[in-house]
Amino acid sequence: MQSLQPACILFDLDGTLIDTAPDLLACLNLALEQHRPVSIDTDSLRPYISYGALAMIERAQPDCDDSRKQEILQTMLDLYQHNIAVHSRYFEGMAEVLDGLDSRGIKWGIVTNKRERFTLPLLSAFSLDQRAACMISGDTTAHSKPHPEPMLKACADAQVSPEACIYIGDAQHDIEAGKNSGMQTMAALYGYLKPDDKPEHWGADFLIESPRHLSDWMQTHLCN
Repeated sequence: MQSLQPACILFDLDGTLIDTAPDLLACLNLALEQHRPVSIDTDSLRPYISYGALAMIERAQPDCDDSRKQEILQTMLDLYQHNIAVHSRYFEGMAEVLDGLDSRGIKWGIVTNKRERFTLPLLSAFSLDQRAACMISGDTTAHSKPHPEPMLKACADAQVSPEACIYIGDAQHDIEAGKNSGMQTMAALYGYLKPDDKPEHWGADFLIESPRHLSDWMQTHLCN
């Protein structure tokens, strides 16, 4: 990627900005215990978090019928809404990334497919709702990623142009969303990648191995 001074850096939420896996997997386990006592390998489900709760349930219980999956889903989401930030944490070094952007006067925001009923309480728990230039959830606009609509809404809220933004995410649909809206993109390799994911083929402008790697990139490419 060429040296540039972006007007705004946008982040995906789960698997990029915050490690929400511990709370999501704990709530899924509790929901399964209530509806269908089974033992699951939670580590194997982490890569599916970026694709939503239903994708996690389908991976954990592929032989369930659709009605049972919906029951498990509703129980899981109700539990998660009341346990949104018990064990979730920033990925190591991400708090420093946000502080670095603030100190440079560079706007930043969030574009996630997570529903607003979960996005806003989570960001509030981390006091990010007071700092972000924009917060776009999966139901903020009529379409979700990889459609460009939520990306363009983020730009409108932050009062920046898409061409002046960088979008960072850990799933292929994140990179597609950024590219579809004319943004530069970064693939977060430390996120919730599936074993068969090939992020080097997603077309991202840059591959980020860790938040610390992102901090190093900022030191090199952003004006102080």
